Amino acid sequence: MKLEIQEVSKQYRRGVLALNRFSLELKPGVLGLLGPNGAGKTTLMTILATITRATEGRVLWKGTDVARDPDALRSVLGYLPQDFGVYPNLNAVEFLEYLAAVKGLDAATATRRIDELLELVNLTEVRKRPLGGYSGGMKQRVGIAQALLNDPQLLIVDEPTAGLDPEERVRFRNLLSDLSGERIVILSTHIVSDVEATATDIAIIAKGALVAHAAPEALLRQVEGKVWEWVIPSAELNAAKGRFLVSSTTRRSDGVHVRILGEAAPIGAVPVPPNLEDAYLYCLSQHRAGVQPGVQQ
Repeated sequence: MKLEIQEVSKQYRRGVLALNRFSLELKPGVLGLLGPNGAGKTTLMTILATITRATEGRVLWKGTDVARDPDALRSVLGYLPQDFGVYPNLNAVEFLEYLAAVKGLDAATATRRIDELLELVNLTEVRKRPLGGYSGGMKQRVGIAQALLNDPQLLIVDEPTAGLDPEERVRFRNLLSDLSGERIVILSTHIVSDVEATATDIAIIAKGALVAHAAPEALLRQVEGKVWEWVIPSAELNAAKGRFLVSSTTRRSDGVHVRILGEAAPIGAVPVPPNLEDAYLYCLSQHRAGVQPGVQQ
């Protein structure tokens, strides 16, 4: 099972280049697609989901060009878009029955899958409530359920934890990890903690281009010895942000604990182990500086 993205570009009207010769090869596991807002993540997801056509390049599913034969992928695809809409007058069961029919599931299979999935996303007790009365997080969980109806081989989820409370977010991360065994899961997000908890592989995208592609451990190794913690007074924080690449700040009784990325430490700073947020920001800073990170695979 393999998904190949080969030199894919997407240009919109007025010359807006959303993707620029993007290439990636994926096998079973969870790929965390990380990038700032506007980086091209959603454009790439819609191309992979056969909703949008690439301007150049091609996407191959098990060797088949999905632009020429989209049904080869659609039959095994589960997709949760960033803006997921529901029919407010339908309840969860009715909505999922409708989508199961659209996906070609027979009635018996659909009934069994709907029961399983509503239990999985913790909506069994409100299954007959109209979706218009659901909270944002509950609607998102219905979206997750519909993406899994056909037990997909390729599961694409775009900003899936938006609107979920912390407990629901943890539950969803665990679900993604459990689903990843014999399928390809693509988690597109700008939330590093979601990727850190689930991804076996990470791709970083910026301005439509692939910045880095590696296992989380390889990304972390690249910033070993380049992360520092510096305690400074609050009054000096703005000046520090102007001089250094700051990944995070924490206010404590002894001052502001500033996490800095750089080759050399400011006077008084101490080295600390890197985390994935550090690695992500470092890769983006290298890309902006025109330096190619050494973590492609």
